[in-house]
Amino acid sequence: MNVRRSILIVDDHQSIRDPLATFMRRYDFDVDTACDGLAMRQLLKERSYDLIILDVMLPGEDGLSLCGFVTEHIGTPVILLTAMTDQADRVAGLEIGADDYVLKPFDPRELVARVRSVLRRGARRRADDAALASATAPEAGTEKRYAFEGWSFDLTTRELHDPSLSPVPLTTAEFHLLRALLENPNRVLSRQQLMDLTQREGAAFFDRSIDTQISRLRKKLESDPRQPRMLKTVRGDGYLLAARSITLAP
Repeated sequence: MNVRRSILIVDDHQSIRDPLATFMRRYDFDVDTACDGLAMRQLLKERSYDLIILDVMLPGEDGLSLCGFVTEHIGTPVILLTAMTDQADRVAGLEIGADDYVLKPFDPRELVARVRSVLRRGARRRADDAALASATAPEAGTEKRYAFEGWSFDLTTRELHDPSLSPVPLTTAEFHLLRALLENPNRVLSRQQLMDLTQREGAAFFDRSIDTQISRLRKKLESDPRQPRMLKTVRGDGYLLAARSITLAP
């Protein structure tokens, strides 16, 4: 029995929002709608969704800001609806965490195809991550844990703890990025090197998306992200994790 996938459509134009919801229900999607960021945030408190279709130009909090919030705190795939034709604007949306974008006006059949494509990629990524975790799971007693500047980072459980032992949640992208930096301590890594070290098959990355992930990771590691002490930028070259002592223990 197929499970109906849940979709949230966020658009301030009822003439777009409601017909699109009706159309997608014909394809066996479970659809909710919201007219702005406030309504979207309220729905996200009440239930989870498999994917969010999000208009960029919203009253109040705009779609890019909302997309960044979803990417950082929830992890639900996002497809942006945008009237922006400038490629730099579209890339900015992808860098902030969107999985795809559709230009307005659009053919709803194309949007359904893109929704299905994003959901398939997500399913493959979860399967690949599970297979990788199973294939690389260490034998009992061989788990690895990094200790650096009072922090603890467990590669098996993917848990990060700050010096007060409080857990700090990490997204999958942040986990892979921090691991790459810890495996190359006090060494400058270019954006391309970080992309090569963290990219998984089927994932779309841009060099500037590394900047976004670095910024998010810096907010979690640094007491003052504007003046980072550990996760430093080397202008024109890349980034490095500066730590006086990094140990890897079983």
